[in-house]
Amino acid sequence: MAIVTGSTITYGVGSAGGNREDLEDVIWELDPAETYCLTTFDKTDAQATFHEWELDTLVAPGANRQIEGDAESYTSITSPTRAGNYCQISSKQFLVSGTQEVVAKAGRKSEIARQLKKQMRELKNDMEYAIVRNQASSAGGSATARSMASIESWIASTDNGGNGVRATTTASASTVGFSGGVVAAPTDGITTGALTETKFKEALQLAWADGGDASTVLAETTQKAAISAFAGIATKTTQIPNDKVRAVIQASAEFYVSEVGVHMLKLHRHVRSSVVLAIDPDYWAIAFLRKPFSEEMAKTSDGSKRAMRAEYTLVCRNHSANAKVQACA
Repeated sequence: MAIVTGSTITYGVGSAGGNREDLEDVIWELDPAETYCLTTFDKTDAQATFHEWELDTLVAPGANRQIEGDAESYTSITSPTRAGNYCQISSKQFLVSGTQEVVAKAGRKSEIARQLKKQMRELKNDMEYAIVRNQASSAGGSATARSMASIESWIASTDNGGNGVRATTTASASTVGFSGGVVAAPTDGITTGALTETKFKEALQLAWADGGDASTVLAETTQKAAISAFAGIATKTTQIPNDKVRAVIQASAEFYVSEVGVHMLKLHRHVRSSVVLAIDPDYWAIAFLRKPFSEEMAKTSDGSKRAMRAEYTLVCRNHSANAKVQACA
């Protein structure tokens, strides 16, 4: 078959002038912005760039029997210790020209409104990243930004009196934790090992022995899959509606039941692949010196400038209530 001579067709430059483009009136955004810690942890207020709190522990229980009419004896009171973390500033900025804001657009009426929403989500994602990673705390300076210590950095390794277990005995990874008013970043070392159920349970038991309930386990895909493959949970069960039973392949665990409790397994995008965090959410909080906000900046061009900021820090109410496995392959 052939085209009839003189036909107007869509092919060819200028052969069908005036055809409108077929552009969907929606913008499809990939939104990997789960912020478990930022959403779940308690919120409190900071009043200075270095936020402090006090820590205390109960004495170990023991025999306690007194004779009738006994004259009391008194022991010295142990004072609480202090810990602290620096508030860091996280921000996002954008500039939209005056022309771009008024022209007809697909998927949004206002570019400013879209960017405000989009970049506020990005800001919160950056905050979540800072919360779970391996940052050290730092006072900063005139040319250096302040930095808050992250969850991984707060949980000291066993060689420093904490509950950070190494995945293999040959690993040299170490975490000092809070010492001398600051928290240093973990030292990774070179040697790593596969995450085993024995090491995982050891970490959970250490937190429990110190009085914590590491009810939430945060891990990225590699270590989450390793936990799901533990022999101790070889028989996996889940509640699924009757009409969906044949359509489900159960290949991942959502909870782990150990001798010391039930632990929710939470897949987390930002936890380092070499670490598994076992936390007690009751012993963490976010302290805001300035909660997330947006403001219009001074006009210096034909456009609108916006900045979104937050000034905040991570509060570790007691690192001993938590645990981790580090140096995981």
